[in-house]
Amino acid sequence: MPRALQAALLHWLAAVFLLSCHAASRADLPDTVARIKPSIVAIGSYQRMRAPQFEFSGTGFAVGDGSLVVTNAHVVARSLNEVRLETWVALAPSPGRNEGEIIEATVLNVDKEHDLALLKLSRTKLPALKLGDVARLREGQRLGMTGFPIGNVLGVFPATHTMLVAALAPIAIPAANGARLDARLIKRLAAGSVNIVQLDGTAYPGNSGSPLYDTESGEVYAVLNMTLVKSTKESAISSPSGISYAIPVSFVHDLLQNAQK
Repeated sequence: MPRALQAALLHWLAAVFLLSCHAASRADLPDTVARIKPSIVAIGSYQRMRAPQFEFSGTGFAVGDGSLVVTNAHVVARSLNEVRLETWVALAPSPGRNEGEIIEATVLNVDKEHDLALLKLSRTKLPALKLGDVARLREGQRLGMTGFPIGNVLGVFPATHTMLVAALAPIAIPAANGARLDARLIKRLAAGSVNIVQLDGTAYPGNSGSPLYDTESGEVYAVLNMTLVKSTKESAISSPSGISYAIPVSFVHDLLQNAQK
């Protein structure tokens, strides 16, 4: 076979192989989402004598033995009305229905510095998601995210989006001058900057606490915690910035270890 023809054949075979790999990767996402969704819960407060009884706050996902749920600290930050027997709960949606099992939850541990919280379910162990190695996360990698965007309006139907890892940027940005330094920033700078995951994708209120995971393996690399807001909170819905941020799961590992002490 002539060398030119042989080279052309090899090039064609390589192109076919890459296309098939790409198609297989895309085909893996629906299967991954199907595995992820049973682990996703809506976090909110529950009070039997009010309407509605369930008040949505954000998203969470099962880890560990399935009785633990990770979410953002700001999702469970407000004080509950204990006099009226208000409690934190996780709502595990029923497929295709705007309802689900309400499971009472206790805030077990909170990391305000990294906006993470760990909840303990009173009953019902859910399929736990595997936490990935953040060191393997690369800029340009595409991740899946499943949560409840605008859940108080659209209902508790888990929705999935994909986002590109735009940058692994430091959380602590040096102040322009000494007058802008405060004790918290000084402490953070002294400890060294920590990378946060910047995402090229739009997240909405309600997505807080959503896991960002590998589209093939389903391993979780980060927890969504905020979206860049250009002006007001309302603009996050009407005119989203398309830039979101997530906390690496290395801090979730720390949260789990501290909870076991």
